[in-house]
Amino acid sequence: MPKVATPIIQYKKGKLSKKKLIALYDAIVKPRMIEEKMLLLLRQGKISKWFSGIGQEAIAVGATMALDTEEVIFPMHRNLGVFTTREIPLPRLFGQWQGKLSGFTKGRDRSFHFGTLEYATVGMISHLGPQLSLAAGVALAHKLKEEKKISLAFTGEGGTSEGEFHEALNVAAVWQLPVIFLVENNGYGLSTPVSEQFNCTQVADKGIGYGMRSLRIDGNNILEVYQTIDKLAKELRENPEPVLLECLTFRQRGHEEASGVKYVPKDLMDYWKERDPVHNYENYLLGEGIIDAAYIEKLKAGIKEEILEALEIAEAEDLPTADKALELTDLYRPYDTSAIAPSTSETKDIRFIDAIKDGLDTAMERYDNLVLMGQDIADYGGVFKITDGFLAKYGHGRVRNTPICESAIVGIGLGLSLQGMKAMVEMQFSDFATCGFNQIVNNLAKLHYRWGANADVVIRMPCGGSVGAGPFHSQTNEAWYFKTPGLKIVYPSNPADAKGLLLASLADPNPVLFFEHKALYRSMTAEVPTDYYTIEIGKANLVQAGIQASIITYGLGVKWAKEISEKLGLSIDILDLRSLAPLDYEAIATTVKKTNRVLLLHEDSLVGGIGAELSAYIAQHLFKHLDAPVMRVASMDTPIPFSKNLEKQYLPVDRLELTLAELVQY
Repeated sequence: MPKVATPIIQYKKGKLSKKKLIALYDAIVKPRMIEEKMLLLLRQGKISKWFSGIGQEAIAVGATMALDTEEVIFPMHRNLGVFTTREIPLPRLFGQWQGKLSGFTKGRDRSFHFGTLEYATVGMISHLGPQLSLAAGVALAHKLKEEKKISLAFTGEGGTSEGEFHEALNVAAVWQLPVIFLVENNGYGLSTPVSEQFNCTQVADKGIGYGMRSLRIDGNNILEVYQTIDKLAKELRENPEPVLLECLTFRQRGHEEASGVKYVPKDLMDYWKERDPVHNYENYLLGEGIIDAAYIEKLKAGIKEEILEALEIAEAEDLPTADKALELTDLYRPYDTSAIAPSTSETKDIRFIDAIKDGLDTAMERYDNLVLMGQDIADYGGVFKITDGFLAKYGHGRVRNTPICESAIVGIGLGLSLQGMKAMVEMQFSDFATCGFNQIVNNLAKLHYRWGANADVVIRMPCGGSVGAGPFHSQTNEAWYFKTPGLKIVYPSNPADAKGLLLASLADPNPVLFFEHKALYRSMTAEVPTDYYTIEIGKANLVQAGIQASIITYGLGVKWAKEISEKLGLSIDILDLRSLAPLDYEAIATTVKKTNRVLLLHEDSLVGGIGAELSAYIAQHLFKHLDAPVMRVASMDTPIPFSKNLEKQYLPVDRLELTLAELVQY
């Protein structure tokens, strides 16, 4: 019998059974063998890119083995062991890497950028950090449902420099969420060493500032990883709290294969090769007599056969056929958006702001899984007092004050959605949503298209000028999101629409940005149904009929259009878009064909505003119906100023009167 090498890693099996020790071995060998095969396929051009986790398998496998199978894990691109340990079928994994339809993203994304709730696994996006907030959101769902479950999210040591790392850990600590934030510290963020990433001694030190329990372990010791996480998971299921776990490890190959490892000193590479987690654990089990050479040979032969069979299946599959209709359909989760009429004719005369409050209150009663989150929305009732009284009625669990962590809160909303809940995030001002921009445009917007999960999140966006609040509290920034496929954008102009569209947004399982103009809050009143009702998202409303010209607008622009057309004594069609995504192109065409003259009005700045897209559409598709050029009126191409006279000049009202008169006389 050949001599068994003595492992450098010091293993302590404790009370682990022989069966568990062997199961851990089986699980760690499989991703190593798959990776070795994938590296061959990469050189053959059969896969396009590979992020190797060779040398780090003990962390992914040990962590996954320690969790219950229904507890959600958020791995990264070097955590193949998570996917294999969760027993995701290899033909589907290989199909995913080759861009095949059998993969989890229908060929729309590559590598490990996918999730599958069937296997309680949610992969990363390329931007480092967002998965941490999603994991916190899943943990919040467990806590609210009083489920004895945890979530676990991976990140690298470089990712701990991201703001999302701070935000996710901060919120998780404040809310005491049952989540493990696992940092794989492999010494380099691509080629940048940790000494240039942060100035603390170790990653675990970062947890101290959050009042969070933090640990540092040998990430190449699969028994230490498994035993540590198993213990933590049992503790957190009973007494929810977040934990920061640093796992020391090293990747034996480049950040991805094209990167190479020339930047790594040879002695450092040799040091870690000696600590290879697969070879050391194998030698340990051999030395303990738990397995023998025959067992290893049989296991590897079986895995090799499974790999080859799966590859044969994946390679036999054709690439997806391009289907334009399917691509567009998959932007959103299918949902019947038809309007629901109120069951009674009873109405009440209320302000715009009260209609929003009434809509939220109605939704909270209708959906017991709806959670409201935002700065100062609980005891204080929000800066505009929209949620005043909600805390007493619905409790701290569902009406949640948040730290000033916009990105984390949007991500937590998405995490709630992954657990079948609904989330409403109030941005104190729409201006502040820029701090959550990545989560909005890269996670909320793309999730369903990429791998079929839905983002049941509504973000309320108080916006707009005419209130003298200056450049950071008065922006109308809907155009920033308008070009992002996968988002729905709603912008009501009156109290009845505000309630009906908000209820429609909260019913919709897709991400909705709900813009509400602050200048309308207390200045506009109207009769609003007291009962539950919805207005169909994507349907415009002709609020005024005329024959001389059409004004297509939304939000406060509707009020301006009415006032100016009345002042000039003109017969004007005024089309209130109400929804900016999706747009009601049928209603746009109808009004253009009717009056043959069109003016596009919005409060946002002219260049790059929504009017530009509408103008291009009308010019291309409705040109033959026009008797005059398409005219646009919008705010100036400057930041919105504070001083009253400057703000008046910035806003489009005065220019609207002149342009409308010019259009009619053209």
